[in-house]
Amino acid sequence: MSKNQEKNFNLVEASEDELDNHKHNKNDIEADEERKEKHKEKMPYNNRELSWLDFNSRVLEEAMEKENPVMEKLNFLSITASNLDEFFMVRVAGVLDQIHHGSKKPDASGYTPEKLMHKLSEKIHDFSKRQYSCYSRSIIPSLKNKNMRFLKVKEMNEKQLNFITQYFNSIVFPVVTPMAVDTSRPFPLLTNKSLNLAVRLSNQQNETFFALVQVPSILPRFLELPSTHGRDFVLLEDIIAHFLPDLFELYNIDAYAPFRITRDSDLDIDEETDDLMQEIQKSIRKRERGVPVRLEFSKKCDKKIHSFLVDMLDVSENEIYIQAGPLDLTFLSKFARLDGCEDLCFTPIIPVNPPAEFYGCTDIFQAIREKDRLVHHPYESFDVVVNFIKEAADDPNVLAIKQTLYRVSGNSPIIAALIKAAENGKQVTVLVELKARFDEENNIQWAKKLEKAGCHVIYGLTGLKTHCKICLVVRREGDIIRRYLHMGTGNYNDSTARFYTDIGMFTCREEYGVDASSLFNVLTGYSIPPEYNKFIVAPKGMRSFFEDMIKRETENAKAGLPAGITAKVNSLVDPDIISLLYDASNAGVKITLIVRGICCLRTGIKGFSENITVYSIVGQLLEHSRIFRFENNGEPVLYFGSADWMPRNLDRRVELVFPVEDQDIKQRGFEILNIMLHDTVNARIQNPDSTYTLVDKRGKPKLNCQTYFSKLALKAQKEAKHIAAFRAIGTPIIPTDKEAKTQ
Repeated sequence: MSKNQEKNFNLVEASEDELDNHKHNKNDIEADEERKEKHKEKMPYNNRELSWLDFNSRVLEEAMEKENPVMEKLNFLSITASNLDEFFMVRVAGVLDQIHHGSKKPDASGYTPEKLMHKLSEKIHDFSKRQYSCYSRSIIPSLKNKNMRFLKVKEMNEKQLNFITQYFNSIVFPVVTPMAVDTSRPFPLLTNKSLNLAVRLSNQQNETFFALVQVPSILPRFLELPSTHGRDFVLLEDIIAHFLPDLFELYNIDAYAPFRITRDSDLDIDEETDDLMQEIQKSIRKRERGVPVRLEFSKKCDKKIHSFLVDMLDVSENEIYIQAGPLDLTFLSKFARLDGCEDLCFTPIIPVNPPAEFYGCTDIFQAIREKDRLVHHPYESFDVVVNFIKEAADDPNVLAIKQTLYRVSGNSPIIAALIKAAENGKQVTVLVELKARFDEENNIQWAKKLEKAGCHVIYGLTGLKTHCKICLVVRREGDIIRRYLHMGTGNYNDSTARFYTDIGMFTCREEYGVDASSLFNVLTGYSIPPEYNKFIVAPKGMRSFFEDMIKRETENAKAGLPAGITAKVNSLVDPDIISLLYDASNAGVKITLIVRGICCLRTGIKGFSENITVYSIVGQLLEHSRIFRFENNGEPVLYFGSADWMPRNLDRRVELVFPVEDQDIKQRGFEILNIMLHDTVNARIQNPDSTYTLVDKRGKPKLNCQTYFSKLALKAQKEAKHIAAFRAIGTPIIPTDKEAKTQ
């Protein structure tokens, strides 16, 4: 992206009169900005990192929830561990980097980096204790009640010992590499998140030596043992530990200790490079060599091994975590999906296919011409999105396909369809965001395959991540060219679409199509960001759009007109948005927010947020959709999109939010929000001290919004099937008495 193009993204068009007006009012504007900054300094604002830890605590609560099946508890516990790994690699690493560079500036919550790191360390140590308490006091006993056990080697019978001996000799021994550490063999570079055994050895002269054994990540972390009673398992590191004498035959094994390192993994990318792909590949290699930000030990760690590792890795005491159980609990996600344990899991939510919106449709383009169509994933199958692109790839009337890809699956049918479209002679343009964190390698491989197939591949814009979700199909229909769109709240990822809740909308409205073409022209060329007909696009216009919408509700409330805001986002961080929400609350606007993760806004604070309610929904599925409703003086408007209320989404990413104009879809969007706000199973409500408690169930029916949406999707499909069957035989549809009463 050229410097001119960067300027275009921040272009502010102003007439000479407006510029003159700006000069006259400069002092007033500066005074107003100063007032706003002082207001924000005083306003309640929860620290982003601390709020994230509170979110992970809500996930941990699900691992401890008595009513959840045991395998789901395991899965939730695994998620907390995976979440915490990424938190250390990015957020904690960022705070430590600020401290390293001497930053003393407090953030919006008043924390300096040093004070924040102290608080984070305190909270994470406490959180880790709760994780392992959950593992040992809740999950392990629950597994035993189901006749499932993790055994130590000393607990095994002869048959089981013979089994692990054969497994070690045939599978493990050829893979493991014992690494001595001495003057001729320096401490090796241990990869990020790897699990290792540190071993203290001695020879016949009683000299002390140290060595390391990396637990091979290529092998399964746990092994099922032969058992005549229930199911028994052993961890791979326990097998390796038992056979350490076979790896160090000339030495005595005095002690060993499992340990694990987490490293700073945020990429430092020079986007001014001539070859962005090569620069990212170079940065990915550096990720494995990042500075350690956490060192984990098992509880019974030998003191000499402890001192040796702390010295070798140069970590502080605050960066050391002593865990009362097996390190790296992320392995529990695979254990939770063991064959034969389906009855110990949630009843799976199976997507209906096809969704009611497309039931009986033989021509997807005709269906979209008839009306806008909405699909709600994963309750309704993502296959309809895949099929949209597949049909476009095969349709001789389709001239071009343009699409953004942020995260895709490892075996993506979307990519396969785009490749086929290029091979069929279509003009295929794909923006693959190479900077999607932790998906960089995957996206690089897909970009290369797409280019090889003849697709025009764009790698994103300098200084901006392209996070919007849009696919444009250009089709010739007689003498006209028609543009078909799919826009969504989630990634084009068929894998995550099975457990992320997202919304996608299909349309061929002309104004939307014109906007889509304009957006892709900005992404692929040097076009000036236009004044869009319908789209709201970051970074040029999204912040001002949301600010104006909140201000309008505030003014309506002051004028005694209907006013209200309901928003569902993943995170709410932006101080300017929060400040405006506080202003709206003070004006009497009823504000209801569903924020799954980070929420820096605080509710119930006198003079700021007495009219604001915040819910967080953590359940079987990961809530991912972004939905925005504004009351608009009694004529509510609805928007879907890809953006959260965070500075990065509003200022440093290409994001898309779009209005819903089809009345049926609009009503359905309102109902989705309404149902979620009545959840009494997964929903928690924020308290004034920023803690969360489960909503009060007293006097309310039990409602799990996620299973309810699944039932709604199935019911809608059955009704569509019923209608299609009668139409096929030409019989008029006469509703039953029961149906008539509900109409």
